Amino acid sequence: MPDRTTIERTSGRELVVTRTFDAPARIVFEAWTKPELMKRWWAPKSIGVPLRSCEMDVRTGGGYRLEFGHDASESMAFVGRYLEVTPPSRLVWTNEESEDGAVTTVTFEERDGRTLLTVHELYPSKEALEAGHGAEEGMPEQFEQLDELLVALSASV
Repeated sequence: MPDRTTIERTSGRELVVTRTFDAPARIVFEAWTKPELMKRWWAPKSIGVPLRSCEMDVRTGGGYRLEFGHDASESMAFVGRYLEVTPPSRLVWTNEESEDGAVTTVTFEERDGRTLLTVHELYPSKEALEAGHGAEEGMPEQFEQLDELLVALSASV
């Protein structure tokens, strides 16, 4: 039975997403922190909008810019900075594309060669969480794509 993505609103401002991946934490962490890997799984294929560029300075105080779209004239960017980077167990970043952006914390907990991934998003208000609701709908598909990448990466190690 495949691992399932669970999504739970733990308060009016918080969203928690969990999934267990069949790969060690260091490999899952790399998939979240190396641009060439992130580009392979981050954008849900069903929406038909590719991740055209991925710039990541993954260190505390570093920044990121993820640009989606088919061309530069019709693109949308997500930007922010890393508040905490603790390989291979924890990432914390801001989402600064709007004033309603969440602070995202991702933890990678290894258990017997598998990784429990927890994504915690804290929004500045209930309204901001409601406005960002669409993002959570894509997470199960994103995580299925991540699963496929991790299988390929684990096979090559």
